[in-house]
Amino acid sequence: MLKYSKELVVSVSLLILSGCSMIPGSHMEGVDVEPETSTLEQDLSNINISVIDSALISQLKESQQVHSQTKKHSPMITEGYDYVLGIGDSLSIAVWDHPELTIPAAVQRTAQFDGFRIQPDGTITYAYAANIPAAGKTIRELHDTLVTKLSEVIENPQLDVKIVGFNSQKAYVTGEVKNPGVLRVTEIPLTLIDALNQAGGLSERADWRTVSFTRDNQTENIRLDDFYTRGDISQNRLLKHGDIIHVNRTDNQKVFVLGDVSKAGSIEINRYGLSLAEALSDVGGLNEQTANANGVFVLRKRPANKDGVIADVYQLYAQNVVALVLADQFKLQPRDIVYVTTAPIARWNRLISQLVPTITALENISTIKNQGAFF
Repeated sequence: MLKYSKELVVSVSLLILSGCSMIPGSHMEGVDVEPETSTLEQDLSNINISVIDSALISQLKESQQVHSQTKKHSPMITEGYDYVLGIGDSLSIAVWDHPELTIPAAVQRTAQFDGFRIQPDGTITYAYAANIPAAGKTIRELHDTLVTKLSEVIENPQLDVKIVGFNSQKAYVTGEVKNPGVLRVTEIPLTLIDALNQAGGLSERADWRTVSFTRDNQTENIRLDDFYTRGDISQNRLLKHGDIIHVNRTDNQKVFVLGDVSKAGSIEINRYGLSLAEALSDVGGLNEQTANANGVFVLRKRPANKDGVIADVYQLYAQNVVALVLADQFKLQPRDIVYVTTAPIARWNRLISQLVPTITALENISTIKNQGAFF
């Protein structure tokens, strides 16, 4: 069976690489094609061929679960979140029972305009408390520092310190969202999912499977499909200053269905995934008269690894009802190639149909010649 599968894979690869149909009489004398075929078979020794059955489906599901667990982060915790002050933030400071130390609200002026801005050196200056370090502190820490300073001139000072302008920390949302741009990080925890929602949500051309998340020049892929379909909250992130969220297009989220199907072409993988059965259905199914039901292949490129295997090839025997169930459980991945071969009898019939006109023409020429000789 494995030998039969390898022969079919050789045929499939030759068809894909050649990009043309076989024409009777195209073989030329003196041209040796054996080395090319031999090289191709040598290359195919670096692929892994598997039959799509229940055991393979279970194996793929287990490997996917293991991969998700190894990449899984701890659940995000927002409790106890404290905003850290930075350069450019504006503060409102009021001292109870001491109106002379409180800037009154003015008409047509905002609290941020009248507030105390953290200077480029990270300090603020307040009455009786000059050049107080503020950047890098929380509101509670700054409050305690001001109380200590004012206690030198005021007995038991009661302070109210608020942030009225969040200007120091920003996160960025780019790519396929409805309103890409800059989002301020404030005293209210901002998560990755919150940021996507504030950016208007994903556009129609957005990749719902993954987004790129960059922090400190390190980029990772966040699996949105795990968050939305499985409720995996470990895929969410609490955003910090300088974080970048980039939503990719669906251009690379495609599979290609080729060979003896009703309508070959590419199919996009939506946010819910795409099974082999769905892909075959979307292209109109197999050609009932000519397709080989046992020749349904899925070619999947492997990332570079040490074992030398460059691709996985999965074969579906689609002649029974059970195969349709297996095809529905077999999930395709982006850039997979689904190829359906032609049945041997159909290839023979096509060869005959191409030869018959030639034979008929030769017979007609021979008949004409004979008639001319007779006359």
